[in-house]
Amino acid sequence: MTALEKATGDVVFKFEPFVLHVLCRELQDAQLLHSVAIDSGFKNSGITVGRGGKIMMAVRSTHCLEVPLSHMGKLMVSEEYIEFLIHVANRKMEENT
Repeated sequence: MTALEKATGDVVFKFEPFVLHVLCRELQDAQLLHSVAIDSGFKNSGITVGRGGKIMMAVRSTHCLEVPLSHMGKLMVSEEYIEFLIHVANRKMEENT
């Protein structure tokens, strides 16, 4: 909290979602993996085909969190709320695994 109170700009609490990139030999392999990922709850997953024909399957979680904590050096939330955010982010991290 001390470092947060000393901040002079904007501070944002951010939790990034899980991402796994898989290079696939065949488009059919990527499509199968994509179906499995979507059915498993990874709704932001997708397939990319590069210029050289490289087929990349990205398995992406939707578990993200981005919350402003301070604005122009002024703390906008309570310490209790920050502890709550940490608990939520830790739960999301457990879900990622």
